[in-house]
Amino acid sequence: MVKLNKIYTRTGDKGTTGLANGDRVAKNNIRIDAYGTVDETNASLGLVLHALEQESPTSEDDIDLQAMIVRIQNDLFDLGADLSTPQIPGAPEPEHTPLRITQHQVTRLETEIDLLNKDLNPLRSFVLPGGSLTAAHLHVARTISRRAERQMVALREMENEIVSEQAMQYINRLSDHLFVMSRYVNDKGLSDVLWTPGQNRS
Repeated sequence: MVKLNKIYTRTGDKGTTGLANGDRVAKNNIRIDAYGTVDETNASLGLVLHALEQESPTSEDDIDLQAMIVRIQNDLFDLGADLSTPQIPGAPEPEHTPLRITQHQVTRLETEIDLLNKDLNPLRSFVLPGGSLTAAHLHVARTISRRAERQMVALREMENEIVSEQAMQYINRLSDHLFVMSRYVNDKGLSDVLWTPGQNRS
């Protein structure tokens, strides 16, 4: 149970922050960067939700995009908790098992990607970010999630640092999910703005 009674603690005034296991690290530590960017992805999805409410209210006959986004937002808090609790190489998980991303969460994203993608027009070029406001916000969220993925890869490549396969799979699938959803809200791809290579070279 999370209980937050006091917002400022002064413990970070010298540029350090606490991990979930109690260790303190610099606020520019790559692990902090990674789960901070996961949080940034989550915040950008709040704008997606607002744009969805303005542009395409959910009906009983539609795929519930808002519910998908809310599930992803909750997953991203799980991912942040996962990343904020370092695994020690060769050591068992503690008695109270930390919150970790599961294969079920990855599989759910894959199922939703397939559901959204099945009615889309096939792509014949790269898509320029834009179209509807919702699609534009989804593209911003997609690129932020890609940055989170790069930071997670950098963390995993450091000595004695572990990022689980499920966490890596989840963040990789997420950018695909947001891309497909951006096409879905653009009239199932009909309103996509496509890249024309070299269009403005002369």
